[in-house]
Amino acid sequence: MPDTPWWNARRHADRRPLLMARNRIQAALRGWFAAEGFTEVDPAALQVSPGNEAHLHAFACDAIGNDGTARRMFLHTSPEFAMKKLLAAGETRIHAFAHVWRNRERGPRHSPEFTMLEWYRSGEDYSVLMQDCAALLRLAAEAAGAALLRHGEATCDPFAAPERLSVAEAFARHAGIDLLATLAPDGTPDRDALAAQVAAAGLRVDAGDTWSDLLSAVLVRRVEPHLGHGRATVLDRYPAHEAALARRCPDDARVAERFELYACGVELANGFGELTDPAEQRRRFEAEMDEKARVYGERYPLDEDFLAALAQMPPASGIALGFDRLVMLATGAPRIDDVLWAPVG
Repeated sequence: MPDTPWWNARRHADRRPLLMARNRIQAALRGWFAAEGFTEVDPAALQVSPGNEAHLHAFACDAIGNDGTARRMFLHTSPEFAMKKLLAAGETRIHAFAHVWRNRERGPRHSPEFTMLEWYRSGEDYSVLMQDCAALLRLAAEAAGAALLRHGEATCDPFAAPERLSVAEAFARHAGIDLLATLAPDGTPDRDALAAQVAAAGLRVDAGDTWSDLLSAVLVRRVEPHLGHGRATVLDRYPAHEAALARRCPDDARVAERFELYACGVELANGFGELTDPAEQRRRFEAEMDEKARVYGERYPLDEDFLAALAQMPPASGIALGFDRLVMLATGAPRIDDVLWAPVG
């Protein structure tokens, strides 16, 4: 019944087993976080800045004051800024099931409004988050009564230890590209060096493509389809140029403490060893907004309170996981709308 509204009683009856599995998964994950000593928090969605990544698009609104004056605000694309302020305030282990909004995103795995599971560990290395991810995959499968995670014909064993693979290793394995050779010792990218390798790998290169555009093209077309099959993949050590919120790896300034979790070829989570230098963070945000202005003709304001709080924030690791996607894989649902209680029309 693809054209039948979600609130049709027959369609709802078909969807209800998936929604009940969603509830069981959420309860299981909440129990796990409680047992691990986490505090659940509820960050406000309305923010002065929705986030400052060039290719994330927000929903804007006007907040009308008592005097009738309008103030431009945004629905957050992530609860990150608010949660890091809580770390600065003294919280040490926190998590949230937060509704977030992202514009220009709609499809089988994308909804304009979705649930993000985000958590932070103060004073702990980002590799601990990888262990957390493995535990949550197991819990989700158990709660759904699934032996395997599924998406289309792809399967992933949630009980197997994930593979940990650097971005450079993945590019070499699946595209024959030496990614680190296109980065200067300080992480500055060499667009032409990457373009030559991408062209040699048989992918199209346009004159206007930036280094980041080329990286993304290889990742999407040659790398991601191979990740998370059989067992989950932790794609680690992203180029520092592609990790605006992460600190650099201590052994190689070209790469950063950033990883993504994949299962069944689907990206599930994005984790970081968090950057806590406000001056460096400001520089990166401004560069991201310059790129956004160049590509899309708009920019978002910086959250000055966030940058001030960053100076007080302790070393920490943090991660955001697409909860609805996890439910999709645990239940085998083909579309994200199948596992949302009330999908956006």
